[in-house]
Amino acid sequence: MSDTISPEELEKMSPEERAMMEQWENMAEDDPSDGGGDEQADSVPSTDEAGEGGSTRILNQEEIDSLLGFDDDTGLGAETSGVMALINSAMVNYERLPMLDIVFDRLVRLMSTTLRNLTSDNVEVSLDQVSTVRFGDYMNSIPLPAMLSVFKAEEWDNHGLLVTDSALIYSIVDVLLGGRKGTPSIRMEGRPYTTIESKLVERMINVILGDLSSAFDPLSPVTFNLDRMETNPRFATISQGGNACVLARLRIDMGDRGGRAEILIPYATLEPIRELLLQMFMGEKFGRDSIWETHLTQELYKTDVQIQAILGEITVPLGEMLNWKKGDQIFLTTRVEEELEMRCGHFPMFKGPVGQRRGNIAVMIDKYIEPEQETES
Repeated sequence: MSDTISPEELEKMSPEERAMMEQWENMAEDDPSDGGGDEQADSVPSTDEAGEGGSTRILNQEEIDSLLGFDDDTGLGAETSGVMALINSAMVNYERLPMLDIVFDRLVRLMSTTLRNLTSDNVEVSLDQVSTVRFGDYMNSIPLPAMLSVFKAEEWDNHGLLVTDSALIYSIVDVLLGGRKGTPSIRMEGRPYTTIESKLVERMINVILGDLSSAFDPLSPVTFNLDRMETNPRFATISQGGNACVLARLRIDMGDRGGRAEILIPYATLEPIRELLLQMFMGEKFGRDSIWETHLTQELYKTDVQIQAILGEITVPLGEMLNWKKGDQIFLTTRVEEELEMRCGHFPMFKGPVGQRRGNIAVMIDKYIEPEQETES
Protein backbone atom coordinates (compact mmCIF):
# COMPACT_ATOMS: atom_id res chain seq x y z
CA MET A 1 0.00 0.00 0.00
CA SER A 2 1.39 3.44 -0.95
CA ASP A 3 1.83 6.26 1.52
CA THR A 4 -0.69 8.64 -0.24
CA ILE A 5 -4.05 7.97 -1.89
CA SER A 6 -5.25 10.00 -4.88
CA PRO A 7 -8.71 11.64 -4.85
CA GLU A 8 -9.87 9.30 -7.64
CA GLU A 9 -9.02 6.22 -5.57
CA LEU A 10 -10.69 7.75 -2.50
CA GLU A 11 -13.97 8.25 -4.43
CA LYS A 12 -13.93 4.61 -5.55
CA MET A 13 -13.78 3.36 -1.91
CA SER A 14 -16.92 2.23 -0.11
CA PRO A 15 -18.04 3.99 3.12
CA GLU A 16 -16.74 1.01 5.20
CA GLU A 17 -13.30 1.25 3.59
CA ARG A 18 -13.18 5.01 4.18
CA ALA A 19 -14.11 4.54 7.86
CA MET A 20 -11.42 1.90 8.25
CA MET A 21 -8.90 4.19 6.56
CA GLU A 22 -9.72 7.01 8.98
CA GLN A 23 -9.42 4.61 11.93
CA TRP A 24 -5.93 3.55 10.80
CA GLU A 25 -4.86 7.15 10.46
CA ASN A 26 -6.11 7.94 13.98
CA MET A 27 -4.28 4.90 15.42
CA ALA A 28 -1.07 5.98 13.67
CA GLU A 29 -1.35 9.47 15.15
CA ASP A 30 -2.09 8.17 18.71
CA ASP A 31 0.70 5.55 18.85
CA PRO A 32 3.44 6.18 16.31
CA SER A 33 5.68 3.46 17.84
CA ASP A 34 3.31 0.69 16.68
CA GLY A 35 3.03 1.97 13.13
CA GLY A 36 0.25 1.24 10.64
CA GLY A 37 1.78 -1.63 8.69
CA ASP A 38 2.31 -5.25 9.61
CA GLU A 39 5.99 -5.07 8.79
CA GLN A 40 6.55 -2.28 11.34
CA ALA A 41 4.66 -4.14 14.08
CA ASP A 42 6.44 -7.47 13.59
CA SER A 43 9.99 -6.27 13.11
CA VAL A 44 12.38 -4.13 15.11
CA PRO A 45 13.78 -1.20 13.10
CA SER A 46 17.51 -0.82 12.71
CA THR A 47 19.63 1.98 14.14
CA ASP A 48 19.48 3.95 10.91
CA GLU A 49 15.67 3.69 10.74
CA ALA A 50 15.38 4.77 14.38
CA GLY A 51 17.51 7.79 13.68
CA GLU A 52 15.26 8.80 10.76
CA GLY A 53 12.17 8.96 12.93
CA GLY A 54 11.37 5.32 13.74
CA SER A 55 11.24 4.00 17.32
CA THR A 56 12.01 0.64 18.99
CA ARG A 57 9.44 -1.34 20.95
CA ILE A 58 9.76 -0.91 24.75
CA LEU A 59 9.18 -3.98 26.96
CA ASN A 60 6.85 -3.64 29.89
CA GLN A 61 7.66 -4.87 33.42
CA GLU A 62 5.89 -8.21 32.99
CA GLU A 63 7.85 -9.04 29.85
CA ILE A 64 11.13 -8.05 31.52
CA ASP A 65 10.38 -10.32 34.52
CA SER A 66 9.51 -13.19 32.16
CA LEU A 67 12.76 -12.70 30.22
CA LEU A 68 14.92 -12.66 33.35
CA GLY A 69 13.02 -15.52 35.00
CA PHE A 70 11.68 -13.47 37.94
CA ASP A 71 8.08 -14.53 38.47
CA ASP A 72 6.32 -13.89 41.76
CA ASP A 73 3.74 -16.62 41.11
CA THR A 74 6.27 -19.44 40.83
CA GLY A 75 6.96 -21.40 43.99
CA LEU A 76 10.16 -22.97 45.21
CA GLY A 77 9.56 -26.20 43.34
CA ALA A 78 8.51 -24.58 40.04
CA GLU A 79 10.77 -24.52 37.02
CA THR A 80 12.49 -21.23 36.24
CA SER A 81 13.03 -19.70 32.82
CA GLY A 82 15.10 -17.02 31.17
CA VAL A 83 18.39 -15.92 32.70
CA MET A 84 17.70 -17.68 36.03
CA ALA A 85 17.32 -20.98 34.16
CA LEU A 86 20.78 -20.48 32.68
CA ILE A 87 22.23 -19.69 36.10
CA ASN A 88 20.69 -22.77 37.72
CA SER A 89 21.30 -25.11 34.78
CA ALA A 90 24.30 -26.69 36.54
CA MET A 91 22.03 -27.96 39.31
CA VAL A 92 19.67 -29.68 36.87
CA ASN A 93 22.48 -31.58 35.15
CA TYR A 94 24.31 -32.55 38.33
CA GLU A 95 25.28 -36.15 38.84
CA ARG A 96 22.37 -38.44 39.54
CA LEU A 97 22.67 -40.93 42.43
CA PRO A 98 19.98 -43.60 41.90
CA MET A 99 20.73 -45.55 45.07
CA LEU A 100 19.78 -42.56 47.24
CA ASP A 101 16.12 -43.08 46.31
CA ILE A 102 16.29 -46.61 47.70
CA VAL A 103 18.07 -45.40 50.84
CA PHE A 104 15.40 -42.78 51.59
CA ASP A 105 12.57 -45.22 50.84
CA ARG A 106 14.11 -47.56 53.39
CA LEU A 107 14.39 -44.62 55.81
CA VAL A 108 10.64 -43.92 55.48
CA ARG A 109 9.75 -47.50 56.39
CA LEU A 110 12.11 -47.52 59.37
CA MET A 111 10.87 -44.15 60.66
CA SER A 112 7.24 -45.26 60.50
CA THR A 113 8.04 -48.06 62.93
CA THR A 114 10.42 -46.28 65.30
CA LEU A 115 8.31 -43.13 65.64
CA ARG A 116 5.27 -45.25 66.46
CA ASN A 117 7.26 -46.87 69.26
CA LEU A 118 8.41 -43.44 70.45
CA THR A 119 5.04 -41.70 70.47
CA SER A 120 2.73 -44.71 71.05
CA ASP A 121 0.55 -43.18 68.35
CA ASN A 122 -0.24 -43.87 64.70
CA VAL A 123 2.53 -42.17 62.73
CA GLU A 124 2.65 -41.95 58.94
CA VAL A 125 5.86 -40.90 57.22
CA SER A 126 5.93 -40.03 53.52
CA LEU A 127 8.73 -38.93 51.19
CA ASP A 128 7.75 -35.85 49.19
CA GLN A 129 10.79 -35.54 46.94
CA VAL A 130 14.56 -35.95 46.65
CA SER A 131 16.18 -33.02 44.86
CA THR A 132 19.48 -31.19 44.43
CA VAL A 133 19.93 -27.65 45.75
CA ARG A 134 22.71 -25.21 46.49
CA PHE A 135 23.50 -24.96 50.17
CA GLY A 136 23.25 -21.16 50.30
CA ASP A 137 19.92 -21.06 48.46
CA TYR A 138 18.42 -23.63 50.80
CA MET A 139 19.58 -21.88 53.96
CA ASN A 140 17.96 -18.65 52.75
CA SER A 141 14.67 -20.45 52.08
CA ILE A 142 14.22 -22.09 55.51
CA PRO A 143 10.99 -20.81 57.11
CA LEU A 144 11.71 -19.65 60.65
CA PRO A 145 11.27 -20.54 63.46
CA ALA A 146 12.80 -23.98 62.93
CA MET A 147 15.21 -26.34 64.63
CA LEU A 148 18.43 -27.01 62.69
CA SER A 149 20.28 -30.14 63.83
CA VAL A 150 23.85 -30.59 62.64
CA PHE A 151 24.90 -34.25 62.59
CA LYS A 152 28.22 -35.88 61.76
CA ALA A 153 28.90 -38.98 59.70
CA GLU A 154 31.69 -40.55 61.73
CA GLU A 155 33.05 -42.94 59.09
CA TRP A 156 32.89 -40.30 56.33
CA ASP A 157 34.28 -37.51 58.56
CA ASN A 158 31.78 -34.91 57.35
CA HIS A 159 28.48 -33.31 58.35
CA GLY A 160 24.84 -33.10 57.34
CA LEU A 161 21.79 -31.09 58.37
CA LEU A 162 18.34 -32.10 59.65
CA VAL A 163 15.75 -29.30 59.65
CA THR A 164 12.55 -29.64 61.70
CA ASP A 165 9.83 -27.05 61.17
CA SER A 166 7.83 -25.47 64.00
CA ALA A 167 4.68 -27.48 63.21
CA LEU A 168 6.48 -30.79 63.77
CA ILE A 169 8.23 -29.47 66.89
CA TYR A 170 5.01 -28.48 68.64
CA SER A 171 3.28 -31.64 67.43
CA ILE A 172 5.93 -33.97 68.85
CA VAL A 173 5.96 -32.00 72.12
CA ASP A 174 2.19 -32.22 72.34
CA VAL A 175 2.18 -35.96 71.64
CA LEU A 176 5.00 -36.84 74.06
CA LEU A 177 3.45 -34.77 76.86
CA GLY A 178 0.05 -36.41 76.51
CA GLY A 179 -1.95 -33.94 74.44
CA ARG A 180 -5.47 -34.88 73.48
CA LYS A 181 -6.11 -36.42 70.12
CA GLY A 182 -8.17 -34.45 67.63
CA THR A 183 -7.02 -31.06 68.92
CA PRO A 184 -4.34 -29.18 66.97
CA SER A 185 -1.16 -28.29 68.80
CA ILE A 186 -0.85 -24.72 70.11
CA ARG A 187 2.02 -22.81 68.52
CA MET A 188 3.76 -20.17 70.57
CA GLU A 189 5.46 -18.05 67.93
CA GLY A 190 7.88 -15.24 68.70
CA ARG A 191 9.76 -16.91 71.56
CA PRO A 192 12.76 -19.26 71.74
CA TYR A 193 12.26 -22.95 72.37
CA THR A 194 12.36 -24.01 75.99
CA THR A 195 14.71 -26.62 77.40
CA ILE A 196 11.95 -29.21 77.65
CA GLU A 197 10.93 -28.66 74.03
CA SER A 198 14.55 -28.90 72.87
CA LYS A 199 15.13 -32.12 74.79
CA LEU A 200 11.98 -33.74 73.39
CA VAL A 201 12.91 -32.74 69.84
CA GLU A 202 16.46 -34.00 70.41
CA ARG A 203 15.03 -37.36 71.39
CA MET A 204 13.09 -37.56 68.13
CA ILE A 205 16.13 -36.45 66.10
CA ASN A 206 18.30 -39.18 67.63
CA VAL A 207 15.68 -41.71 66.57
CA ILE A 208 15.67 -40.34 63.00
CA LEU A 209 19.48 -40.36 62.81
CA GLY A 210 19.54 -43.96 64.01
CA ASP A 211 17.11 -44.90 61.24
CA LEU A 212 19.23 -43.00 58.71
CA SER A 213 22.28 -45.03 59.77
CA SER A 214 20.31 -48.25 59.36
CA ALA A 215 19.13 -47.12 55.91
CA PHE A 216 22.75 -46.73 54.74
CA ASP A 217 23.94 -50.01 56.31
CA PRO A 218 23.29 -52.23 53.22
CA LEU A 219 25.54 -49.91 51.19
CA SER A 220 28.18 -48.83 53.68
CA PRO A 221 28.09 -48.95 57.50
CA VAL A 222 27.98 -45.40 58.85
CA THR A 223 27.06 -43.80 62.18
CA PHE A 224 25.26 -40.46 62.28
CA ASN A 225 25.67 -38.67 65.62
CA LEU A 226 24.01 -35.41 66.64
CA ASP A 227 26.62 -32.66 66.89
CA ARG A 228 24.57 -29.61 67.92
CA MET A 229 21.17 -27.97 67.55
CA GLU A 230 20.74 -24.42 66.30
CA THR A 231 17.84 -22.04 65.68
CA ASN A 232 19.82 -19.52 63.60
CA PRO A 233 20.77 -20.70 60.06
CA ARG A 234 24.02 -18.70 60.22
CA PHE A 235 25.27 -20.93 63.05
CA ALA A 236 24.41 -24.15 61.15
CA THR A 237 26.72 -23.56 58.18
CA ILE A 238 28.36 -26.88 57.27
CA SER A 239 29.36 -26.13 53.68
CA GLN A 240 30.04 -23.26 51.29
CA GLY A 241 27.05 -21.50 49.80
CA GLY A 242 27.66 -22.64 46.23
CA ASN A 243 28.19 -26.34 47.00
CA ALA A 244 25.60 -28.84 45.81
CA CYS A 245 23.59 -30.84 48.34
CA VAL A 246 21.00 -33.60 48.30
CA LEU A 247 17.70 -32.57 49.91
CA ALA A 248 15.09 -35.09 51.07
CA ARG A 249 11.74 -33.67 52.19
CA LEU A 250 9.78 -35.85 54.62
CA ARG A 251 6.20 -35.41 55.83
CA ILE A 252 5.38 -36.79 59.30
CA ASP A 253 1.69 -37.06 60.28
CA MET A 254 0.43 -38.07 63.73
CA GLY A 255 -3.33 -38.05 63.41
CA ASP A 256 -4.46 -34.43 63.05
CA ARG A 257 -1.00 -33.17 63.93
CA GLY A 258 2.27 -33.28 62.06
CA GLY A 259 4.90 -31.34 60.18
CA ARG A 260 7.91 -31.58 57.91
CA ALA A 261 11.49 -32.74 58.37
CA GLU A 262 14.15 -32.13 55.75
CA ILE A 263 17.50 -33.93 55.48
CA LEU A 264 20.30 -32.04 53.73
CA ILE A 265 23.50 -33.96 52.87
CA PRO A 266 26.28 -32.24 50.87
CA TYR A 267 27.75 -34.12 47.94
CA ALA A 268 31.14 -33.83 49.64
CA THR A 269 29.78 -35.94 52.53
CA LEU A 270 28.61 -38.66 50.13
CA GLU A 271 31.88 -38.71 48.16
CA PRO A 272 33.35 -41.78 50.02
CA ILE A 273 30.43 -43.96 48.80
CA ARG A 274 29.85 -42.21 45.46
CA GLU A 275 30.57 -45.38 43.45
CA LEU A 276 28.04 -47.33 45.51
CA LEU A 277 25.36 -44.65 45.09
CA LEU A 278 25.78 -44.74 41.30
CA GLN A 279 24.43 -48.32 41.21
CA MET A 280 20.99 -48.85 39.70
CA PHE A 281 19.95 -51.50 42.24
CA MET A 282 21.12 -52.95 45.55
CA GLY A 283 24.07 -55.33 45.31
CA GLU A 284 24.99 -54.43 41.76
CA LYS A 285 28.43 -55.78 40.81
CA PHE A 286 28.74 -54.12 37.37
CA GLY A 287 28.63 -57.38 35.38
CA ARG A 288 29.93 -59.79 38.05
CA ASP A 289 27.92 -62.89 38.92
CA SER A 290 28.72 -64.30 42.38
CA ILE A 291 26.98 -67.64 41.65
CA TRP A 292 29.05 -68.19 38.52
CA GLU A 293 32.24 -67.16 40.33
CA THR A 294 31.62 -69.75 43.07
CA HIS A 295 30.91 -72.51 40.54
CA LEU A 296 34.02 -71.64 38.50
CA THR A 297 36.21 -71.69 41.62
CA GLN A 298 34.96 -75.15 42.61
CA GLU A 299 35.63 -76.53 39.13
CA LEU A 300 39.12 -75.02 39.03
CA TYR A 301 40.04 -76.90 42.20
CA LYS A 302 39.18 -80.18 40.39
CA THR A 303 41.34 -79.40 37.34
CA ASP A 304 44.40 -81.62 36.62
CA VAL A 305 47.61 -79.61 36.29
CA GLN A 306 50.94 -80.93 35.01
CA ILE A 307 54.04 -80.10 37.07
CA GLN A 308 57.53 -80.40 35.59
CA ALA A 309 60.63 -80.99 37.75
CA ILE A 310 63.63 -79.26 36.19
CA LEU A 311 66.74 -81.45 36.70
CA GLY A 312 69.06 -78.85 35.19
CA GLU A 313 69.47 -76.29 32.46
CA ILE A 314 72.35 -75.64 30.01
CA THR A 315 72.76 -73.37 27.00
CA VAL A 316 73.74 -75.13 23.77
CA PRO A 317 74.27 -73.57 20.32
CA LEU A 318 71.66 -74.51 17.76
CA GLY A 319 74.26 -75.95 15.36
CA GLU A 320 75.59 -78.32 18.03
CA MET A 321 72.09 -79.42 19.01
CA LEU A 322 71.29 -80.29 15.39
CA ASN A 323 74.32 -82.69 15.34
CA TRP A 324 73.07 -84.72 18.33
CA LYS A 325 72.63 -88.44 17.69
CA LYS A 326 71.13 -91.33 19.57
CA GLY A 327 73.41 -92.30 22.41
CA ASP A 328 75.04 -88.86 22.94
CA GLN A 329 75.41 -87.79 26.57
CA ILE A 330 74.50 -84.38 27.98
CA PHE A 331 76.25 -83.37 31.20
CA LEU A 332 74.28 -81.14 33.65
CA THR A 333 75.80 -79.19 36.54
CA THR A 334 73.06 -80.08 39.04
CA ARG A 335 74.24 -81.84 42.20
CA VAL A 336 72.36 -84.41 44.26
CA GLU A 337 72.06 -82.20 47.33
CA GLU A 338 70.61 -79.26 45.38
CA GLU A 339 66.88 -78.51 45.32
CA LEU A 340 64.97 -78.94 42.08
CA GLU A 341 62.60 -76.37 40.70
CA MET A 342 59.06 -77.41 39.74
CA ARG A 343 57.18 -75.44 37.12
CA CYS A 344 53.65 -75.28 35.83
CA GLY A 345 54.14 -74.32 32.21
CA HIS A 346 56.64 -71.47 32.27
CA PHE A 347 55.85 -70.36 35.82
CA PRO A 348 58.07 -71.61 38.68
CA MET A 349 55.97 -72.71 41.67
CA PHE A 350 57.89 -74.92 44.15
CA LYS A 351 61.39 -76.06 45.19
CA GLY A 352 62.45 -79.18 47.01
CA PRO A 353 65.09 -81.95 47.39
CA VAL A 354 65.05 -84.99 45.14
CA GLY A 355 64.94 -88.60 46.41
CA GLN A 356 63.31 -92.00 45.96
CA ARG A 357 59.99 -93.37 47.15
CA ARG A 358 58.76 -96.89 46.45
CA GLY A 359 61.27 -97.28 43.66
CA ASN A 360 60.36 -94.02 41.92
CA ILE A 361 62.25 -90.73 41.76
CA ALA A 362 60.35 -88.18 43.88
CA VAL A 363 60.66 -84.49 44.74
CA MET A 364 59.50 -83.23 48.13
CA ILE A 365 57.90 -79.75 48.06
CA ASP A 366 59.85 -77.61 50.50
CA LYS A 367 59.45 -73.98 49.36
CA TYR A 368 56.80 -71.96 47.55
CA ILE A 369 58.08 -69.51 44.94
CA GLU A 370 56.26 -66.19 44.97
CA PRO A 371 55.13 -65.05 41.51
CA GLU A 372 57.22 -62.26 40.07
CA GLN A 373 55.60 -58.85 39.86
CA GLU A 374 55.39 -57.50 36.34
CA THR A 375 57.40 -54.33 35.99
CA GLU A 376 55.56 -51.42 34.41
CA SER A 377 57.29 -50.02 31.38
